[in-house]
Amino acid sequence: MDKDKNEKKRATRVLVNALHAKSGGGLTYLRNMLSRLAGDPRLELHLLLSVEQQTVFLPLDDGIAVHPVKAPTGFLGLLFWEQMKVPGFARRIGADVTFSPANYGPLFAPGSVIMLRNGLAVAGNERRPGKLLYWLGLGFMTLACLLTCRRAIAVSEYARRALTFCLPRRMLEKVAVVHHGVDPGFTVEQGTPHEDEPPFLLAVSDIYIQKNFHTLIAAMGRIRNDRPDVVLKIAGKKIDEAYFGRLQKEIDRLGLGEKVEFLGSLNRDTLASLLRSCSVFVFPSTVETFGNPLVEAMASGAPVACSMTAAMPEIVGGAGLYFDPADADDMAETILKILQGPEIRVDLRSRGQERARDFSWDKTARLTADILVDAAPRR
Repeated sequence: MDKDKNEKKRATRVLVNALHAKSGGGLTYLRNMLSRLAGDPRLELHLLLSVEQQTVFLPLDDGIAVHPVKAPTGFLGLLFWEQMKVPGFARRIGADVTFSPANYGPLFAPGSVIMLRNGLAVAGNERRPGKLLYWLGLGFMTLACLLTCRRAIAVSEYARRALTFCLPRRMLEKVAVVHHGVDPGFTVEQGTPHEDEPPFLLAVSDIYIQKNFHTLIAAMGRIRNDRPDVVLKIAGKKIDEAYFGRLQKEIDRLGLGEKVEFLGSLNRDTLASLLRSCSVFVFPSTVETFGNPLVEAMASGAPVACSMTAAMPEIVGGAGLYFDPADADDMAETILKILQGPEIRVDLRSRGQERARDFSWDKTARLTADILVDAAPRR
């Protein structure tokens, strides 16, 4: 018993600051990582989240101490609240490390560790003043946290290059690349009737401008001329309502009302089933630091067509076909090449499954735990 108590005392007490995890990759990351980190005997895990977030994280491992708080929801309100409140809370619970799996966290919290995962190049696609201010604020806070944090995790080598602001080499030594993993529920089932399904394209991402669905819809207008039987299905939450409205207008203008379906957010099993049966998985994003749906698609045996920019080549490697995300014609030609080539689809399915084996949440958790322990003060 005394030995167990001593082991517990020596564990690194980590406060996971989940206040930024509201949708998309941030939620996927924590849902997969929390139980794995809690199972590492080197760590004692505490989770800080808003009252409104509790339902999306349930159920939680019994080994995680949960601290729900009332926090603002807007960018500026949350930013100031986090800077003022979280450092004090971390010290009150005796945290050795404060892990914020976002570009920034509280600047003065003990043992700060951040995660470089939101691509700042999105600002280049924006013309709306409010959105531009958001990205400028995010960029400033990312730089400030890089300068003050003990360690940083980049979700890809691309993220490490793009989000470190040409800092000196000695500063970059504290930034480690740790890829995300893939849920084992995304897999190929025996006897999956890929070729017997009505043909459809599948795109999976919450709806933001950087996801580039407007170019995909333009490409769909061209694909319809050669393959009028093909439907495009888009799975993801409508985060940017103004951008979603723009997509609807483009669909109406091109007469694609029956050819484009918005499915909203889907649970894992429904999404995995769609990935297994789609004719082509299309990932048209212009700015992406990792792209969880890409790995989920490859693991599920979906033939992948994706942008040749940002982190996509690093993640997909030779397991997909690439297109210029700014060129609707190139996008359409690449998709049609896969649609009209059964041998290409078979090859891409095989390559994708092999590539997906490189990604594991267990490996991600192990490497992340190493970094968290290293970030703690020496005792």
